[in-house]
Amino acid sequence: MSSDGPRQAYVWIWLPGAPEPVVAGRIDEQGGETTFVYGQSYLERAEAISLYTPELPLVRERIRPHEGLDAPGCILDGRPDAWGQRVIMSSLLGAAGRDSDPKDLGLVTMLLASGSDRAGALDFQESASQYVPRGHENATLEELASSARRLEEGIPLTQALDAALLHAASIGGERPKALIDDAPRRLIAKFTARGDTQPTVQGEFVAMTLARRAGLNVAPVQLAETLGNKTLLVERFDRAEGSNQRRAFVSALTILQLNELAARHASYWMLTQTIRESFTSPAATLRELFARITFNILVGNTDDHARNHAAFWDGEMLTLTPAFDICPQPRHTGRATQAMIIGEDGWKESQVAGCVERAALYQLTKPQAREIVERQIEVIERDWSEVCDLAELSEADRRLLWGRQFLHPYAVEGWTRR
Repeated sequence: MSSDGPRQAYVWIWLPGAPEPVVAGRIDEQGGETTFVYGQSYLERAEAISLYTPELPLVRERIRPHEGLDAPGCILDGRPDAWGQRVIMSSLLGAAGRDSDPKDLGLVTMLLASGSDRAGALDFQESASQYVPRGHENATLEELASSARRLEEGIPLTQALDAALLHAASIGGERPKALIDDAPRRLIAKFTARGDTQPTVQGEFVAMTLARRAGLNVAPVQLAETLGNKTLLVERFDRAEGSNQRRAFVSALTILQLNELAARHASYWMLTQTIRESFTSPAATLRELFARITFNILVGNTDDHARNHAAFWDGEMLTLTPAFDICPQPRHTGRATQAMIIGEDGWKESQVAGCVERAALYQLTKPQAREIVERQIEVIERDWSEVCDLAELSEADRRLLWGRQFLHPYAVEGWTRR
């Protein structure tokens, strides 16, 4: 870890319905651990909410992270992931950043170097009294795509485009992306990556569109053309349209109190327990979660890890966010497993028949679960060609996706159609 980087930052929050942020407290990084303490002025606010009560309840004393974590999960949810870290390392270290370990910079440095328009309702500042947003630079979609491509190729960026990419550095994920302000909408632009061997961007568009048609609550998406490639535009659900309000949310990894290294132990059935206790509309949420699991299986999205699920936080209860990152994964073998465990017996096979056998964990009868899967298969088969036309997929790309990601034989093995 760098010895001369910042060791503390102030946490600012957009309270529910508020157009501007207020300072909530401070994080301090020392000895590989990041702690948090609320500010006295924040605790005295009548409208104050906790950043996330299971981790950071509204108390006066300094709070250490849960066992196994080096920082509170709700703070780590605001940390840049792989792509954002690449942008920051390039910005701070130049060419040397390609061969450096992001961990050497430390958490606070990463939070302060990334853009302020991060996911959720938190931001991190050097000041407790003055909020100064970072990285909000205007750039066209083509400029951002070109900038992202140059970063992938290791070519130095211009100062303006460097700042524009930093604007999106706080958004999670591994693929190149940028943030777009298309008033009144706020969008995440996901670019075609260098070295893609399949139409990843179009495949995600097809999966997200079919998911919505199958009845899932998903973030709206559309495709754009940039530099001869497709770009996926995803509407942000953590922003109130036409205003500066932001919605707080936490990842399933935070809800399950797991760190990145322990993410392989994350399980849907453990998440169901929290849903029963701490979510609004638990029965409907469990049904939606089950439907997302089976749909991911049917479209070949095995990257359904715990950071790809999230819930809004209003200070008291959790509410499942719209689905996002339903991205079919390249596949070269018959058998596959999901990233998260599905059954309490440790079962995680990418097969819908096994999900139906475990439907009771999601408060569903087997007939109810079968009905969900039947509808999903029907929609995928019925609307495949039409949605592929919308995505402008070639026949070769359709053959590449169909039967490998979408409705792979292993996914429906043991499934009997009515």
